[in-house]
Amino acid sequence: MSAPTWPAWLPLRDSLRGLTPYGAPQISSVTRMNTNENPYPPSTSLAREISAKVLSIAQELNRYPDRDATKLRAGLADYLNQSSSARLTSEQIWAANGSNEIIQTLFLAFGERGALGFVPSYSMHALIAKVTSTRWVDGRRDSDFSLNQQVSLSDIARERPSLTFITTPNNPTGSTVSLETIEILANATAEVGGLLLVDEAYAEFSAQPSAITLLAKYPNIVVIRTMSKAFAFAGARIGYLAANQQIVQAVQLVRLPYHLSQVTQALGLVALEHKDELLQNVNKLVAARNQMSQDLLNLGCKVIPSEANFILFAVGNSGDVWTSLLDKGILIRDVGLPGYLRVTVGTEEENKRFIQALSISLPPKGGNP
Repeated sequence: MSAPTWPAWLPLRDSLRGLTPYGAPQISSVTRMNTNENPYPPSTSLAREISAKVLSIAQELNRYPDRDATKLRAGLADYLNQSSSARLTSEQIWAANGSNEIIQTLFLAFGERGALGFVPSYSMHALIAKVTSTRWVDGRRDSDFSLNQQVSLSDIARERPSLTFITTPNNPTGSTVSLETIEILANATAEVGGLLLVDEAYAEFSAQPSAITLLAKYPNIVVIRTMSKAFAFAGARIGYLAANQQIVQAVQLVRLPYHLSQVTQALGLVALEHKDELLQNVNKLVAARNQMSQDLLNLGCKVIPSEANFILFAVGNSGDVWTSLLDKGILIRDVGLPGYLRVTVGTEEENKRFIQALSISLPPKGGNP
């Protein structure tokens, strides 16, 4: 999508004039494997319970919601304590409309001295920095997209950012960062008076322990989570952070009043009450991811090892392959890395359809560029 041509009379900020709105294609008539959604919807019984919950609060919609989302934050703290053996309180949790709002809030509260992220990574980090007028610096990764600890430390010392982003599992690569490295980076960011933001949107798909376990030791770590992926609740728009209580208090200085609706809070509580049902497909998706990785290798593609619900793989003529797949009714993601494409793990049927379509779409000499 090319940037719009804005009329001279429109007082749009100069920093926004060259931008295009973020978004991936949404085409209803194809198999969508481009946005890292969980392919398994809530069960019929859970959908009925959600409907009943919404109906029960419908006659209260003339009133503002709980502006502090007290019950939802308590429920999220309980979930993290159970899944990560932590001892968080609700005062260490903040919830918002998706993790993107969490990220935006962090920029608004703490972005005065700029932000650093190691690319390629989640593109919204840099975009939200731009729209909040926060100076953004692209940190460096190795040629295999792994995080180089020494280079990262050098970037932090040079830039002295107030916010440093680590994404684990990383999007679009699926690679993870060890807790040992996160601790080293937490110390480095503390030395420059900054926060280390650990984006764990795909944590439930990974065997790596969560940085939640480091919060008691490192007050400058912020862990960002979402219910969009493993919980299969992307349409509900619920993201949250876990951090030191004073960070949560500071975030509330810039939050919008009553930002999280009664309906959203209710949906989040229902999801937490049924977390075992909603998370039961995580192991299925992990197994499918591993099988798809092997299938891609068998086709001659270079595969970046992933601990998320997607796979980054290299193919020759990636643009032509993407178009060919779309022509065959399969929509995956061109993430802007020359020679690479990203596919979201789908249902068993969707995965087979993708591999079959790819086998026909690959260049004659195989998948490697």
